[in-house]
Amino acid sequence: MKKQILFIFGMIFLVGTLVNLPTINAANYCCEKTENSGWCQNADETDCNNDYRKAPTSCEATSFCKLGTCINVQSGTCMENTPESICSEANGVWSEKDSSEIAQCNLGCCLIGDQAAFVTQTRCKSLASSFGLETDFRLDINSEIMCIANAGGDEEGACVFESEYEKTCSRTTKKECQALETAPSSAGVFGLFDSTPEEISSVNFYPGRLCSDTSLGTNCGPSDKTTCVEGKDEVYYLDTCGNLANIYDSTNRNSENYWAEIKPKTESCNSDSSNAGDSDCGNCDYYLGSTCKEYNRNDDRKSPSIGENICKDLSCEYDDKPYEHGETWCANAEGTDENLPGSRYYRMVCYNGEVTTEPCADFRGEICIESTINDFSTAACSANIWQDCIAQDNERDCLNIDRRDCEWTNSGTPNEEIEGFDWEDFNDDIKQGGETTHPEDYYVYACVPKYSPGFNFWEAGESEDICAIANYNGIVTYKDGLLGHLETTMEDCDSETGNCFLISDQWVQTRQNFCSSLGDCGNSVNYLGDEGYHNESAYFRKGYEADNE
Repeated sequence: MKKQILFIFGMIFLVGTLVNLPTINAANYCCEKTENSGWCQNADETDCNNDYRKAPTSCEATSFCKLGTCINVQSGTCMENTPESICSEANGVWSEKDSSEIAQCNLGCCLIGDQAAFVTQTRCKSLASSFGLETDFRLDINSEIMCIANAGGDEEGACVFESEYEKTCSRTTKKECQALETAPSSAGVFGLFDSTPEEISSVNFYPGRLCSDTSLGTNCGPSDKTTCVEGKDEVYYLDTCGNLANIYDSTNRNSENYWAEIKPKTESCNSDSSNAGDSDCGNCDYYLGSTCKEYNRNDDRKSPSIGENICKDLSCEYDDKPYEHGETWCANAEGTDENLPGSRYYRMVCYNGEVTTEPCADFRGEICIESTINDFSTAACSANIWQDCIAQDNERDCLNIDRRDCEWTNSGTPNEEIEGFDWEDFNDDIKQGGETTHPEDYYVYACVPKYSPGFNFWEAGESEDICAIANYNGIVTYKDGLLGHLETTMEDCDSETGNCFLISDQWVQTRQNFCSSLGDCGNSVNYLGDEGYHNESAYFRKGYEADNE
């Protein structure tokens, strides 16, 4: 009986084992991606995303979920133990090698400004581009601790060292001072100091300190010497060792603290002013109109209280008017207000205390445009876009300043096409001096250059064609006077057919203005005031009879 029970129990156990076998195998599937968006997971087959690969084994044994290094070529980062599928999904470059075997993943010290990071070279360039700074990538620094210690390499301070048994100092950067300590025989480093490499010892760097700081115990101290520095605006003190100290400030000459710490420009005297010509402050500012220059008794109104350098005033004076350094303005050139023949626009520039003249393109191909913001004037030569003005037949297109430089003006030609226009009424009105009372639509308006261009008058061609646009031919008829004599006054003009407007002073002036606006056309004077050559008989010829029209 016991054997039967044991047999039955064994059969049940065996059947139970066989029934459970498929369940165990199903749980060991490797899903490249699961339905829950997990990557490279060991799960039931039903949990696998059918759009991706799967295998009835553990993920460690598959090729598609094999671990390796994923390289982000853009950011320069390297992620170890990353499956190939995950790397590909992130647009990375996958390698089965360890990161230490991949050149792109080699770490070094990335020095950016006063910061440091232990990253790859690609990552270093990426960080630098984000801040717009230059990089210094050091592969010789192979630990993060050493990298951080090298941060702030561009920070200035006092590099204190012993030379010939005397404690002395040089104002340098941290990087330059450290290089002296680690490689004193380097010619590039040695050039910063007066001593030979063999004589230098006990090198220490003190960030933000001046060599004249008494607490450092060096042989450098305050002095009355000042200097200008290439690439800088300000006047600086020099210590007795010839090192730069702080910005010149006569009121702090005997201040122990002023000769101990490096003071930024913003904490120096009158930091919000140009300090031009100031005897006591050397905090010059080029953008505010001053820079460091050696004092010249012939040019400078004041002398410095200490030293031989001062903030030079860069402003200018022109036509009894002051201009700041950097200001530009349009010159009052002869004839440009009326764009007379021979006139030309000029741009004036105040730069470093001197006024220079810059001509715009000749023949008024450019005009000078000036604007003023907060009493600071700016001028520029701008192209005179006049070429297609005469082709515009409506006021809107004519005055489109984005496309052209034109103006809509009275051509002086009567507009016969308007409803109700009557020549007799028109002439009578003019004879009575009423030309100005006519509404605008009594005349034909035209689009002309706002700034009339200049022409090569000695060369025939396009200029003649342009000027011919203003030509107007008409015959003025008069009534017979007493005793058969021809009278040529406005009163004797035949209102009905006489074109009386042609002899009115106002029309002649209007037509002349229209003519000269096209360019160097018509009867005019040049920019020097000299009259042009003209023959009045070519304009008005008398003696024609009405029958000869």
